[in-house]
Amino acid sequence: MSNENVKIISKEILSDNWYTLNKIKFEYKTKGGVIETQEREAYDRGNGATILLYNKANQTVILTRQFRLPTYINGNESGMLIETCAGLLDKDNPETAIKRETEEETGYKISEVKKVFEAYMSPGSVTEILYFFVAEYSKEMKVSDGGGHHEEQENIEVLELPFSNALQMIATGEIKDGKTIMLLQYAQINNLMG
Repeated sequence: MSNENVKIISKEILSDNWYTLNKIKFEYKTKGGVIETQEREAYDRGNGATILLYNKANQTVILTRQFRLPTYINGNESGMLIETCAGLLDKDNPETAIKRETEEETGYKISEVKKVFEAYMSPGSVTEILYFFVAEYSKEMKVSDGGGHHEEQENIEVLELPFSNALQMIATGEIKDGKTIMLLQYAQINNLMG
């Protein structure tokens, strides 16, 4: 980190229960040369990766559905969210992590993935950068039912949907997850289905 306009003054851990919530006091030098002292909170949960599995021949995609507490307390009646497979890197490189997460969550063992971009998903409060991947899948790659790790309290439902239906689910609001919308639109823009 090197920005001559920023000087960290202090960093205080507010919570270190699930991930880490820090309160950071810093000085920021504006374009006009004024030095402002600011305080912000930043949630550090590590970096992550996500993937869209697609099948050209069948015109289908693999998505997941699981309960997400933050959506529930913000008005999503069921708390269930349809998403692309995703997970934290856990000290692995993004490609290794997404292959691991794909097998754990969806039951598909993939060997070839393509990184398409990376993005900060909530840069005003969360430090995480997310690495986005796509990969083709076939029935032969299915090695388990998926569903995530029981000890991690993951109760993931695996969905195989027609690509056209998944795109329509964005318009109807059935899919509201940002990373999923981004990858589905990437697939559409780049004609991944052929």
